[in-house]
This record gives sequence, C-alpha cells and structure tokens, in this order.
Amino acid sequence: MARAMPITPPSLYTGGGRRKYLTAQERERFVAAAASSAPEIETLCLMLVWTGCRISEALTLSMADLDVEGGMVSVHCLKKRRPGIVREVPVPLAFLAQVRQVHGDGLPEGRLWPIARCTAWRQVKDVMIAARVGATAASPKGLRHGFGVHALRSGVPLNLLQRWLGHADIATTAIYADAMGPEERAIAARMWPATT
Repeated sequence: MARAMPITPPSLYTGGGRRKYLTAQERERFVAAAASSAPEIETLCLMLVWTGCRISEALTLSMADLDVEGGMVSVHCLKKRRPGIVREVPVPLAFLAQVRQVHGDGLPEGRLWPIARCTAWRQVKDVMIAARVGATAASPKGLRHGFGVHALRSGVPLNLLQRWLGHADIATTAIYADAMGPEERAIAARMWPATT
C-alpha cells in the first residue's frame, strides 16, 4: 500500500524563510515598470495586481467579464473541480477604462490576452526584473500573494479576501495575516507610544 505524501501547508515563505510576496514598495515599482511596457502587457500586469487572480485565470478573461461601469471583474476559477465558479473582484474604474481603451470593445467573448501561459509568465517576469523585485517574490504568484497581504493590511476582512481569491478554505486565506518584515514592524509601531 502506497503512503500518501504529506500535504505542505500554504506559506508566504520558502523553506529557507525567503518572502514569496511583493512588498508595497515592490508593487509600486512593478506598476511603474509595467507602464513602460507595451500597453497589452501593462494591462495584463495590472489585472494581476488589482485582482490577485492566477495568471491562467487572467488569460481566460474577455471583455464580457468586465463590468466597466460597476468596477468589477468576473474571474472564472480554474482551480476548482467543477466549471462555472465565478468570483467578482472590485477594481479601480480607471483601470477598467484603460483595459477598454487598450483592448477595444471587440468581440465580447474574445480573450483579452490571446497568448500562451508561458509567454504571459515570461512577460510578467520581465517587468518584475525591471522593477527589481526580490528573486523569490518575482513571479505572478508573488503578485497574488502581494495582493492578499496588501488587502489585509488595508483592512479588508478575511472572509471577503477569501471570496476574492477564490479559496475554498479560510485557513488558506489566513496565511496572508502571517506576513513579516517591514510590514509587520509598521503594524507593531502602532502599539508603541511615540517617544521623544
């Protein structure tokens, strides 16, 4: 009888303790570096930043998935075992206007980014390099993790973040509360009285 492999719990850190998410400063540099890319690459990068979706989920998006007036993106979850699971994620209205401007109205069902996953991954990675993002965080997954950390730090309730990220188990979402480093020091500083 074969033994099942132990399931490694999700973590924001590598086995060596290196961070796998973008910090606030890295996110800002990433957005700035994306603005220097081709408009289609910029909108793909910003979709990952603003929604926290997986790169494969972003690549399935069409104009029909965007509620430009309502400021929502309908992300089709590809990780679930059954089709038809959609989560709506709010995004800035200006970003959706930018997507419409860059990609046009086109066919409602036509993919916004008709490229292969490996091509998209490489393009996002190039923007990460230009933004000087730390090596272990420099991936589309690092953007997803950065979205989760940023959302919690901005006061988004855990259950709402769970819905936006499409997690079945809130324990998976709770890993974003474990972020350390400068972000943790900023939180801890709120506890300390100002010293003169």
